Amino acid sequence: LAERIAKLTLSYREFGHPIDINSALEPEYLKAAAELSKELRLSAAIPKLCTLVTASAFDAAIHDAFGKLHKRNCYQTYGQDLMTQDLAHYLNKDFKREFPTQYIQTIPKPQVAMFHSVGGADAVLSSEISQRINDGIPETLAEWIKFNGLTHIKIKLQGEDLRWDIERTVNIDRIASETRPQIKWQYCVDFNERCPNVEYVLEYLRKVKEQTPQGFNRILYLEQPTARDLKSNRQNVMHQAAKLRPVVIDESLVDLETLLIAREMGYTGVALKACKGQSQAILMAAAAQKYKMFLTVQDLTCPGASLIHSVGIAAHVPGVAGVEANSRQYMPAANKPWEARLPGIFIVKDGTLRTNALNQPGLSAVG
Repeated sequence: LAERIAKLTLSYREFGHPIDINSALEPEYLKAAAELSKELRLSAAIPKLCTLVTASAFDAAIHDAFGKLHKRNCYQTYGQDLMTQDLAHYLNKDFKREFPTQYIQTIPKPQVAMFHSVGGADAVLSSEISQRINDGIPETLAEWIKFNGLTHIKIKLQGEDLRWDIERTVNIDRIASETRPQIKWQYCVDFNERCPNVEYVLEYLRKVKEQTPQGFNRILYLEQPTARDLKSNRQNVMHQAAKLRPVVIDESLVDLETLLIAREMGYTGVALKACKGQSQAILMAAAAQKYKMFLTVQDLTCPGASLIHSVGIAAHVPGVAGVEANSRQYMPAANKPWEARLPGIFIVKDGTLRTNALNQPGLSAVG
């Protein structure tokens, strides 16, 4: 699919803004994915999300080149002076005569909160480690908290074992409180689409509040509790849960249509991802703000330049709660060459990413 997308992109001969180019090419990318699915006789067709992820590198390269051509950072290229179409052309009439610069900061925020991910197989307690690796990288949550000065934690849950999910949350909150008692902790709770219904989520929240009221108050938002296919699971409404905490769509978000369906179903937040394309990130950031939705940025274990891309989105979109940055946990060697170049992003000591260097021409901070 990447090879076909490369050929389609290379054969495109029109000029225009990167968002215009992506808008013209995305239908061709999706058509190529459908054709490839048939040719390979796949049991399930390549989903739109997969196509967006595959195409995102090409979209990013075009935004980067456009910024460098105009000797501007990419986030300074989304105004009326360089765009011939307003947001209504890409979204709907609610955005008539509006441009992305109304929803994007052209100068990055000086710092962004970093969410540390605690996966299902990650050790929270020392007793969960049968044999230490001793490679210099932290191995328990308390060690990570001290190592990076953490303030924000992403709690990955099962969504299929209520007792385990509650116990996991309570233990994480206890360790966080004991390790850095002075911190105003904030948590993201991610069920990985596995909850059977909203009742599971409500019972989880009720039990967590009973066992750790303080931990419950620290939950900033809930991420993608149920199946990502919203159209096929319209019964999975989130209105009741959203009264307690923002409920964010992640994998479900592939276009404006899915964002609007999610709103109808009670979702109140959006997770932006560089891996779905810079063009989509800009458009969905505008839509989420227009419709007063909660915003966060997730990163898919992106190291090096791809982490810079994710952090750049978080630094330029107003109201973003923070950004996940777990490549330092799961593939630290890939980040090592970048530490001297951008220590503010790749060496974390106080739980935040320093983003004032993200102002160079193009999409990155390194030219």
